Formats: sequence, structure tokens, C-alpha cells
Amino acid sequence: MLYENIKDEFITPSRLIGNLYFVGIHHASTHIIDTGEGLILIDPGYEETFHIVLNNIWKVGLNPEDIKYIVLTHGHLDHTGATNKLLEITDATTFLGKYDLEKVQSYMTPDVLLEDGDVITLGNTSMRFVHTPGHTPGTMSLFFNITDGEKTYKAGMFGGAGHNTLVKAYLEKHNISRDVRNTFRESILKIKDEDVEVLVGNHVGNNNTEGKIAMLSSCEKNPFIDPAEWKKFLDSRIAKVDEIIKNDE
Repeated sequence: MLYENIKDEFITPSRLIGNLYFVGIHHASTHIIDTGEGLILIDPGYEETFHIVLNNIWKVGLNPEDIKYIVLTHGHLDHTGATNKLLEITDATTFLGKYDLEKVQSYMTPDVLLEDGDVITLGNTSMRFVHTPGHTPGTMSLFFNITDGEKTYKAGMFGGAGHNTLVKAYLEKHNISRDVRNTFRESILKIKDEDVEVLVGNHVGNNNTEGKIAMLSSCEKNPFIDPAEWKKFLDSRIAKVDEIIKNDE
């Protein structure tokens, strides 16, 4: 849920590492990859905060008209709501996991419905999608390369890490089986052994995005490069699911 004062959502936009940028807000992460042949934008966020994201894109020296691909990790409004606003200024192709179509079809129509194992390529960047349901039926996790000069790093994003949709009150309100908790857990195990050097946050709390941005100018080593962080984060998600299940017993 957004802050009452939209201005409080602001986070300083920044180039995180190489050709990867953060241009989002506190409650909705938005990332851009500059592929050299156009931009890939991941999750444009809420419609209400699109003006902040748009301004942030300009602030990091990029042109929103150069966005060629819009990747939607899952069908919740905090990730997809601004898609149509963005499409007013770019002819980008939109991508969404096929099992989340029902969640967005009342307000947008994705161009490509993704399936497990799909790969897209633009310029110097290839992005592989892994179907990781649980947070939503069609959640997609993303794995792609980041180019930083002559170095290349392997990046990963768990496309739906939120456990808010697994608590008893949410499941009962939306008539969802508790089996989704096991689905969520199985999805984590499916991607846990991926070789990831840079954890990209689906929300800023996943990888302390804002804190790391503040550290960029003073650290000798880029804080976003941490090969151990991926598994630690996924282990924390498993622990949270187990805690939710235990509390319901």
C-alpha cells in the first residue's frame, strides 16, 4: 500500500551496477536494463506513481521512448498498474506469465504470455524466465546477465517473494487453498540453486535496495554484488512460510 503522501515514496534513482538501473519507489520496485539496443523495463509499478518513475528514468540519463520490452513479474497492480501509461509513450512489447492473464485482462492485454523456460533477447542481454507460482499463479522469476565494462555478472529476481498472500486472512478472503503455501515453497526450491551473483529485489526490502544505493559512493566493493545473498534470501522466505504454517496450527 502506498504512503498517504506520495512524495514519501521517492527513492533516489541510480545505476546499480553496469547497465542495470533502479528507477522505482518504496512500495514498487522498477528496474531498467540498458541493452545497447534499447531498454528493458521490469515492472512499471502503480499507475498513481508513474510520474515519479518517468522522472526517475530521465534522471539516470535514459529516455523512456527507448523502452523496447516491458517485463511484468506478476499480475498485481503494484507491478503492472502503470503499464498502459508507459505504453502511451513507447511501442514496447509487454510480457507476463500466462497464468496471470486473468489478473490483468480487465485493464491491459500483454503481447506475450510467458511459459516456464522462455528466453527473450535484446541487444547484449538475454533474460530467462522460470515459472515460480505461489505469490500468484503466473509469477515469473528472472535470470539475466549484467554487463559492467568487460565484466559480466549473473543476476536473478524472485518474481513474487511476498508472503502477504499466504496468511490465513488473505487465503480465506480470496477463497484460495492453503496448498498455495506448499506451491510457494516448491517454487523457491526450484530456483534456489541458480548461480546468482546479484540479487535484484522485486521489492526494495528483498535486497535492501535503498540502503545499498546510499552505500554505492562510499564502498570500494559494489554492495549489489554478493554471490551469497541469493540463497540467504530464499532461505529467509522458506523460514517465513514455515512460520506462517506453524502459527495456523
